[in-house]
Amino acid sequence: MPKKTYARAMIDALCYALAEDPQVAVIGVSSFVLDRGLPPAEENALFEKFPGRLIDPPTSESAVTSLAAGAAMAGMRVFVNYGTASFAYEAWNQILNEVGNARLMSNGRLAVPLVLHMFHGVRGGGAAQHSASPQAMIANSGGLELALPATPADAQGLLRTAMRSDNPTLFITHTRLMNLAGDVPDGDFAIPFGQAAVARSGGDVTIVATSLMVQEALKAADVLAREGIEAEVVDPRTIVPLDRATIHDSVKKTGRLVCVDEANRTCSIASEIAALVAEEAFGALKAPIRRVARADAPVAYAPPLEAYVTPTADKIVAAVKAVLR
Repeated sequence: MPKKTYARAMIDALCYALAEDPQVAVIGVSSFVLDRGLPPAEENALFEKFPGRLIDPPTSESAVTSLAAGAAMAGMRVFVNYGTASFAYEAWNQILNEVGNARLMSNGRLAVPLVLHMFHGVRGGGAAQHSASPQAMIANSGGLELALPATPADAQGLLRTAMRSDNPTLFITHTRLMNLAGDVPDGDFAIPFGQAAVARSGGDVTIVATSLMVQEALKAADVLAREGIEAEVVDPRTIVPLDRATIHDSVKKTGRLVCVDEANRTCSIASEIAALVAEEAFGALKAPIRRVARADAPVAYAPPLEAYVTPTADKIVAAVKAVLR
């Protein structure tokens, strides 16, 4: 398998979508991955290859989302990039109240093939207004599919699925993943939604993590392995739909669960997975479930304060040791 960066994998997925369907358009490219994954010559060539279908609009998230939603309902397939997740809050009404409700309120007659992309999480010095992780709010709203890819292969394969879906999809990535390199299958491929991945096998404890936290969980698992503790790392890959079976199977094998999420701890994805396991696989648990998530506070600009609230491999290691005790 060839290696490529996460950013390049996303660009390749979009190129396959643009080449496959003339109704595909990409809106919001300046703060997207083109400048992170392509040299200027290749970026210019991409604009020339798909004239009029790579659009860089003014900064107006509400208007752009309304435009893209209408185009999608009229038959186009649109990828919108907001850049930092908190910028999408300007379009929260359109995303949650219009796009998310359209299929249900039309009894399925109205397709909304729209992919909304944003960077979430603590990127380093982003402070409170550039460090949002709104995935739990999105999952809670209903009507929106939600993908949180953690590897280059998943970024490409899940984005291909999202671009072919008739349902609106929130595709949430992390700036600190953009330069991550990994094996990616040759050519065009897709990964179905609702299929979790076991990123590392183990028998002592299950760690369920999403997005960048999968990489932190794998680092923690390496540290734990040196101490004789074998952690199994499960990456749901998509939260809506969610592969409960893989999570349940892992917990039934290990008997212990640590949930890791970069959203605020209260009502987070980690909280939801913990609740599901408590409801549906309680008999398999040998110890209380632990959550590792962001503190319920705005993220400060100061590096020490930022580090204090951010989930890390060290905090995951501590949580695992707590459930093993």
